[in-house]
Amino acid sequence: MKAYYRESKEELIKELGANEKQGLTNKVAQEKLAQVGPNALIEGKKKSILEVFLEQFKDLMVIILIVAAVISAFTGNLESTAVIIVVLILNATLGTVQHVKAEKSLEALKSLSAPAAKVLRDGKKQEIAAKDVVPGDILLLEAGDLVTADGRILDNFSLQVNESSLTGESTNIDKLDTTFDKEVPLGDRVNMVYSSSLVTYGRANVLVTATGMDTEIGKIATLMNETKERRTPLQVSLDQFSSRLATAILIFCALILGLQMWRGQPLLDALLFAVALAVAAIPEALSSIVTIVQAMGTQKMAKEHAIIKNLAAVESLGSVSVICSDKTGTLTQNKMTVEDIYIGGEVLKPEELNLSNQLHRYLLYDVVLNNDASLSDGKKIGALLEMYRKVPGIDLGNGKLGLSESELRNHLDRLEEVPFDSDRKLMSTKHLIHTVPTIFVKGAIDVLLKRCINIRFGDEVRPITEQDRKEILAQNNHFSKNGLRVLAFAYKESDEELSADTEKDLTFIGLVSEMDPPREESVAAVARAKEAGIRTVMITGDHKVTAVAIAKKIGIFNDGDIALTGLELDALSDEELDQEIEKVAVYARVSPENKIRIVNAWQRKDHIVSMTGDGVNDAPALKKADVGVAMGITGTEVSKDAASMILTDDNFATIIKAVANGRTVYENIKNAIGYLLSGNLSAIITVLFASIAGLPVPFVAVQLLFINLVTDSLPALAIGMEPGNPDILKRKPRDPKASLLDKPFVTQISTQGFLISLSVITAFLIGLKDSPAIACTMAFSTLTFARLLHGFNCRSQHSIFKIGFKNNWYSLAAFALGTALLVLILFVPTLHGLFAVQPLSGQEVWLIVILAIIPTVLIQLVKVIRENRG
Repeated sequence: MKAYYRESKEELIKELGANEKQGLTNKVAQEKLAQVGPNALIEGKKKSILEVFLEQFKDLMVIILIVAAVISAFTGNLESTAVIIVVLILNATLGTVQHVKAEKSLEALKSLSAPAAKVLRDGKKQEIAAKDVVPGDILLLEAGDLVTADGRILDNFSLQVNESSLTGESTNIDKLDTTFDKEVPLGDRVNMVYSSSLVTYGRANVLVTATGMDTEIGKIATLMNETKERRTPLQVSLDQFSSRLATAILIFCALILGLQMWRGQPLLDALLFAVALAVAAIPEALSSIVTIVQAMGTQKMAKEHAIIKNLAAVESLGSVSVICSDKTGTLTQNKMTVEDIYIGGEVLKPEELNLSNQLHRYLLYDVVLNNDASLSDGKKIGALLEMYRKVPGIDLGNGKLGLSESELRNHLDRLEEVPFDSDRKLMSTKHLIHTVPTIFVKGAIDVLLKRCINIRFGDEVRPITEQDRKEILAQNNHFSKNGLRVLAFAYKESDEELSADTEKDLTFIGLVSEMDPPREESVAAVARAKEAGIRTVMITGDHKVTAVAIAKKIGIFNDGDIALTGLELDALSDEELDQEIEKVAVYARVSPENKIRIVNAWQRKDHIVSMTGDGVNDAPALKKADVGVAMGITGTEVSKDAASMILTDDNFATIIKAVANGRTVYENIKNAIGYLLSGNLSAIITVLFASIAGLPVPFVAVQLLFINLVTDSLPALAIGMEPGNPDILKRKPRDPKASLLDKPFVTQISTQGFLISLSVITAFLIGLKDSPAIACTMAFSTLTFARLLHGFNCRSQHSIFKIGFKNNWYSLAAFALGTALLVLILFVPTLHGLFAVQPLSGQEVWLIVILAIIPTVLIQLVKVIRENRG
């Protein structure tokens, strides 16, 4: 994109075929519109809902289940076919709904376009549709307008623009008619205005230089279209697990099919065995359980001011190792506050000012009277007025002490004023102070100090010396290095008419330094993040000095760390950035491209990155990050739509709470997966044993589906409700590359699955003494009850005696409900046909109970021994 801010007005007018006095003719404008297209954002092609729905069936395990459903239909087992199809459709619908909710960012960007724009056409002021604005148009801006295109300022009348949605800097920008001879960041291009910015003060005539996708907001839209969301570590692990499991299932099913046919079994019977194995092996409820556990996590986080839009982000939070945080409002209070005051040669706090000191009184007069801010209905507006209220002896409404700011203004009326001007960088008002006409002036120190001829110390006024100027500038430099914004104050006693020309021959009063202070909880939250092995990086549109000063106070910037501006970052190659990335704690004056590049650099190092933001400029990086976090209070709709999590309190500390919840969710999901896989493994071992031994099929498909979808899901959900471990943030983030099924986890699943299968096989063999139908019923009942009991084993790595039941009553409810369903199937005759079960004797029922309890007793015994040794 061309650097229009570096070209002269004359060059641009000629280049764009514009006319400063007459504007474009309507004919030329129409020709340009046909050439460049409408001033609107172009949306990338999106998949239809049907395409998204059909994509859900691409998974290999889903294909295996479809084949199993077809085989069940051919063998006359229509109940199994119906259940499998319902499960597949439900899962596909869930996936489609999640996708449809996700892609709304471009719609929000489009909504920022204003419906109309005021332009100069054919020598007349006209109001046209924003989409019809073209390069070369003369845009007429005034306070309250939303800027509809990028443009270069031609005539400026104290224009101030809020560009926070693009730059992240919340303060209004004073625009100037000037030219740059070098590259500067977007936030410093004061001779330009940008689409989606808001005019807050003044007016200007602007030459449109870019429209539609060529604007800065258009560049962000392009980045949004090009940015792809990364899959979460759990999604990657589950995908790897699914593909491996599906491959293993296919191999086993083929082996079983071949073995049965070699033994001379009919093809349909052999297929029935293969279907039973496939249904036993596939954890049909796994995706639903993961989704539901994540949804439970989102509900808990919502109560703690973190709204999760993308369920997968819940688990990603637990893996976060880098948080790239915005400064304003997230780490800080987003409220300017007076920190220190330099007056009478010393640095004081507002609370140390003394009303009996005449110099202090003059400063307070200047602060309150030469000020258009107000405090009403308890809402604080203006750092200077808040400072005034902190002075001992000032009335806060009880009528007993001093004067409130409103009373002071009523007593000392404003007689004349010269409003703040971005060229002068000063504001002046005139009042009668003890019957003496007095002019109060405040503004930028570099301008105001040059206009001072005197300085006041207490009651004494004397000529200002070079030494005084050096000391004042040194103090200003000290404030600036600590990230403070400085205002200078002066006055003079004069009855001359107030104008810009009379702002001279002043008496210097003092300096007031302001800053947006850190949130109290930010320091503790950053420390907690560090303890949890998470690196916090500040990314802000503010200046480097201010950003570093705040970062030091919060604990983000430490010895050995460095800070980079956006321009300094642009000068680094990817290789150089990769070498420096671990040292950079602060990025200042950054662009949207810079933010994506920072996220990319951390991701190249295999870190899981969380990015916070509130502006349109943050949206691409929020989408690119593993966990995008938008601000709920100050955030734009674009940033909220691009993010996967929204903070309703705009508080960095909430992110750390969410990380703890994310880690708990992952731990619970892993325990639930362990529960499902160990249970399925026991069924697989039983089916394999029967096949190898040449015995009848121990289960029918509908029984296994009932266990996997109904009975198993209840304890798995209860495991998902397990509260977090108190020391969860004292652990390091887990390695995103580490397999979900690591060696210890696989060993645990295998051992527990084998123990359960021994009980099931024993029940099956006992039942065979009566009949294959009784054997099948006993195997099904033992497997169901043993897996319900196994839910208590999988709640934690600790024994049930250590964790108890009080903190998770859901586990007891799940066990009770699952047992009740099993009892109904066994003892309600009308259900016998549906689930292929036979009536059992009392002795057989007791055998089932005893055999089902044995695995849990053994597993708990091992845990108790391990705890006592530890």
